[in-house]
Amino acid sequence: MKLSDIDNGFVKKQPDVIEDKNVSNIMDVLKEFGITYDDLENTAMEFYVPHPGIETPDKAKAVFEREFRYAISDPNLQLLIFAALLLEKEGEKGNLPGISKKSFEKDLSFIIADEILGEAAAEYIAGSKGRFEFVRFDKNKPGILKNLGPFLDDIIGGLLGGVSANMYSRAMFEVTETETMTTKTKATETKATKTKATGTKATKTKTTETKATKTKATETKATKTKATGTKATKTKATETKATETEAKK
Repeated sequence: MKLSDIDNGFVKKQPDVIEDKNVSNIMDVLKEFGITYDDLENTAMEFYVPHPGIETPDKAKAVFEREFRYAISDPNLQLLIFAALLLEKEGEKGNLPGISKKSFEKDLSFIIADEILGEAAAEYIAGSKGRFEFVRFDKNKPGILKNLGPFLDDIIGGLLGGVSANMYSRAMFEVTETETMTTKTKATETKATKTKATGTKATKTKTTETKATKTKATETKATKTKATGTKATKTKATETKATETEAKK
């Protein structure tokens, strides 16, 4: 998307499907310059320090690879890297405008386009924290960086700086998120247990009340039955007395 595509606040319609298939991958291009994924990972791991979520080198490598794959899948980042590769190649031939082959080879201080590209890549991947990491890589030149040319060392440093920054921040976020989810789950289970206990207590109370009601009803029935029996006995006694009285007459 370009700023020129915006007209009066409306974006020009984009195609729903991009039919052309990508025939090139930046990792394949990097291999032509002698740079492999293992080289990149090993270079990044030279700066590794234990951190929440990546307490061991193996965990760090797994998170780094995930973040790297995600970052490198962006075509804009691939183009930034590709631009640096082309500049490196042309610089080796002495074809860069305004820069002699000797100046390029010595990476003289007036050449800052290489660092601008490195900073751009790092910031594109991870924002300000990516640029901070890029500075660390650029100053210390770990791993393969020390053997790369002016544009290559900075663009690779920017790539590793951005990915490394995301590796640390994302790992910490996932630990915090896991702890939060665990706390919520525990709270939900506690609430469910309390609800169940309350329900059980209510059921027991209801059962007790029902039992008491039935007992009372039984007692009432027994009382009525007893009263009826007493009344019947009195009535029979009265009738017997009346019969005896009549007989005497």
